[in-house]
Amino acid sequence: MFTGIIEELGTVREIRNHASSLRLTISCKKVLSDVNIGDSIAVNGVCLTVNAYTSADFSADVIPETFHSTGLRYLDKGSSVNLERAMAANGRFGGHFVSGHVDGTGTIVGEKRLSNAIYKVIEVDPSLLKYMMYKGSITVDGTSLTIFEITDRTFTISLIPTTVNDSVIGMKGRGETVNIECDMLAKYMERLMEHKTPKQGLTMETLASNGFLDS
Repeated sequence: MFTGIIEELGTVREIRNHASSLRLTISCKKVLSDVNIGDSIAVNGVCLTVNAYTSADFSADVIPETFHSTGLRYLDKGSSVNLERAMAANGRFGGHFVSGHVDGTGTIVGEKRLSNAIYKVIEVDPSLLKYMMYKGSITVDGTSLTIFEITDRTFTISLIPTTVNDSVIGMKGRGETVNIECDMLAKYMERLMEHKTPKQGLTMETLASNGFLDS
């Protein structure tokens, strides 16, 4: 489990490419302070397992499912990546519930600056939009962000200066790919609704009429 609060930017030091998988070696510092084999580290929002480490980097494998469903396959040697260790039980919860299980990818299709904020418009598969709501949470490349606008193909996020400077999303522009993880609470709610019995009074219509869902 993660929070979507990025701890540091790492740098891809080595990529071992296979037909539909990768082994990444990432140079970093902070996340290595208490690392162990088998630990989970989110790399651009993708939960990966540490299989080797030194005092200056760690390595992790990207299996075919992750290769095909995330943007990790577009990384190059020297690419910057967002890094976050799994949440400690005694730590502050600064973002929202993030599993590190990416739902899909999006493409940045627009960007504008307004005062000290940068707005980015991201196009996604329409099937993901049902899990999004105005002022709801979204994870973009592992960063916990707030949705400020939704259309039938896109959603818009706003980046504060700290996020622009300290995360990968601030570096990316039009046409670039980002990893998307929707709010898991919305996905659990949908799953529960799919398996409700006729005697249960809670329905999608009931939730919407009482303000729990966007109409």
